[in-house]
Amino acid sequence: MNRKKLLQSKRKGSAIALMMVALVVLLVTGVGLLSMGLRSRVFALRTASEIAARCAADAGLTKAIFEMNQNLKVIPWSDSNLPQVTNETLANCDAIFSYTITGNDLSGYTVESIGNYGQAERKVRSTLRLKGLFDSAILVQETITLKMGTIVDGYDSQNPDPLDVPVQIATTSAEPGSIDLGGATVDGEALVGVSGYFPVVTPPALPDMGTIDIQMTTLTIGPEDSGEYSSIYLNNNAIMEINGDVVLYVTGDIWLGQGTELQITPDSSLTLYLDGDLIAGNSSGVNNETQDTTAFVLYGTGEDQTFELKAKSEWYGAIYAPNADVTIKAGSTIAGAFVCSSFSSTGGSLILYDAALRDVTTTDVGVVFVVDRWYE
Repeated sequence: MNRKKLLQSKRKGSAIALMMVALVVLLVTGVGLLSMGLRSRVFALRTASEIAARCAADAGLTKAIFEMNQNLKVIPWSDSNLPQVTNETLANCDAIFSYTITGNDLSGYTVESIGNYGQAERKVRSTLRLKGLFDSAILVQETITLKMGTIVDGYDSQNPDPLDVPVQIATTSAEPGSIDLGGATVDGEALVGVSGYFPVVTPPALPDMGTIDIQMTTLTIGPEDSGEYSSIYLNNNAIMEINGDVVLYVTGDIWLGQGTELQITPDSSLTLYLDGDLIAGNSSGVNNETQDTTAFVLYGTGEDQTFELKAKSEWYGAIYAPNADVTIKAGSTIAGAFVCSSFSSTGGSLILYDAALRDVTTTDVGVVFVVDRWYE
């Protein structure tokens, strides 16, 4: 009987010991889980703070670039009052950001943006560059069609030493067949679905000069003839000679009849704004005797335009016409750059992109500040 009671007593003692061990194990486990949860929560809060601070820093950088581009609208450009902000609140958040911009037009500009949220701080820096309208050899919104034998290559008229200047032809369209090389050769990239840059270009205010309609003669246009014209018609071997720096705004069409020529003489330039179409007849074309692609720039400022271009010899110039269908009908050298709705070359032409067109200043049409290099 006593032995039985002793065994029962031992069993009760063992059960209590096991319960105590289980209780300790649970206690240790619970404390560990609580500690892990606390650390996870602290880590999550710290990470969230760092993300908020980083977002604030990025927002500061974005606003700095926006303000720099707003300042470009003020003529003349000045480095004396570059944008800066201190402790501006990020919208819908308690994070704040500050930024400063240093540099000048010659050395370039650097943005430093600092974001803060609680104890977290993030800093980003970026160098800026001016981006013009002609960063690509050909940039369109719809299609590029190059026929057999066409070659697209590059050079730099301001720095002839580089032997190879890779080029880029691109379309913002991602539709199949947006770029049809048709046996053409492109020394560089052919890209679809890119992010395009097509700012609106507004013609300057110029005096009303009527119309130009000539045939079988040469008409010399100088700086004093810069103005707004309703149309330009050259017929029967007529020549319109540009002598000096000339700016024309044509609200209607330009017609280059058979054997006619729009001639830009050495040390001259033509900046042409066109609302209508440009049609070139047989054996007609633009003769830029300067061989400088920046000496002839054509801005298409209308809707649903058509440009048909021909070259009697080598053609030098740049065309920005985001709403125009541009067709090059030539078997010779076409030097410059094209921004348009669609582009096609019907002959075995050599199309040379002039990398010098990338070198722009604050006074050029359509320039914007963009990020060149970014680092944290």
